[in-house]
Amino acid sequence: MSVLKVLSAKLDSMTQADRQIAQFIIDHPEQMLTLSSAALAEATGRSQSSVVKFSQKLGYAGYQQLKLAVNKAKAMEWHTPGGVIHGTIDAADSYVTILQKLIGSKLLSMRETLAANNEQTIDLALSSLVNARKIQLAGVGASSLVAKDFSYKLLKLGRMALIDSDSHIQISNASALNGDDVLLALSHSGRSVETLRIAEIAKQRGATVISMTGLQPNPLLDLADIHLFTVADEERVRSSAITSRDAQLMLMDMLFILMVRQQPDAHDFIHNSESAVTVLKAR
Repeated sequence: MSVLKVLSAKLDSMTQADRQIAQFIIDHPEQMLTLSSAALAEATGRSQSSVVKFSQKLGYAGYQQLKLAVNKAKAMEWHTPGGVIHGTIDAADSYVTILQKLIGSKLLSMRETLAANNEQTIDLALSSLVNARKIQLAGVGASSLVAKDFSYKLLKLGRMALIDSDSHIQISNASALNGDDVLLALSHSGRSVETLRIAEIAKQRGATVISMTGLQPNPLLDLADIHLFTVADEERVRSSAITSRDAQLMLMDMLFILMVRQQPDAHDFIHNSESAVTVLKAR
């Protein structure tokens, strides 16, 4: 996960001293890479020990390790391809400009979502889903649409998948889960009241809870056993849940493909499903 994204997500929850250091790194990552801990302390008006402690709070042994992480984040930074614009969509923009900005925001969101999830966590989520007796999906609004799409894919693999647009039914389903089951809870904010309640009940029942949220600290993260992250660019698109939905869909599609690869009889199930639907299409 990019340390720059982590800093941006945690900025509001930091102390004033840590926020000053983090903001400088976010705004001037290239300059930070040229500075010693003492020089960064001077540039941010903090002490050298504050810079070192800040690095350690992020999980690094020291300042040099933080610099290496920032350098790696910059090296992995994605540059918008030609013909695509990454910026805020304005009312005065032309049709072509809106299209280019929208595509740019979607591509960036999906790219950064991939970078935010390490292979070990994906494997852990995959293993939980593959071995689950029953998989319940929870989400409201746009997240519920993504959850429903994934449930259809799971059904094609012969999996027992539960999803309902009524939050009361979702809560009722969660109360019947046990330690052999998995709840996959989607909420980009991580604060949807209904989704949190469903996750709380699933946790109480002993089910494995997988969260799919934004990078910012949130209550759903605290409840979950496995954390998947989405990176959205809604402030640039300036609309409803567009890039967050795309990021969720991409993660779900990746999990589905990995499940197909791991399940020996997956293609048989998919073929049977396609054959059954073909009869309806022929009429």
